[in-house]
Amino acid sequence: MLGIDTNVLVRFLVRDDETQFEKARKLIKREVAAGRRVFVNQLVLMETEWVLRSRYAVPKNQIIEAISGLLDATDIQFEDEPAIEEAIFMWKDTTADFADCLVGTKNRRMGCRATASFDVKASKLSGFVAA
Repeated sequence: MLGIDTNVLVRFLVRDDETQFEKARKLIKREVAAGRRVFVNQLVLMETEWVLRSRYAVPKNQIIEAISGLLDATDIQFEDEPAIEEAIFMWKDTTADFADCLVGTKNRRMGCRATASFDVKASKLSGFVAA
């Protein structure tokens, strides 16, 4: 299995640099052809969402579609995929950030009774408390 960094995943999704897109595509294709999966950890996923939103102004619904599409791909393995799926589900109906949804979901799955935050939007999420 080969882990990929945020810049590889973003280039693959955005295709704004044709040379880097092709390198990312060939890298992924080579791994899959060899019977291996590509690994995306949660930090890379959170950074990718942030880059898509802040640098490329991709609308939230399109980011959700892109992440959901990646989750459906059998050739990509995510760190704690159920937590990501739950965070995406939560994020759809809130103004809180995706990162907050994922942090709260991950903390709950790790046994935390709640997640404390100074972030007003995050503290309204289920499983959060105001700090």
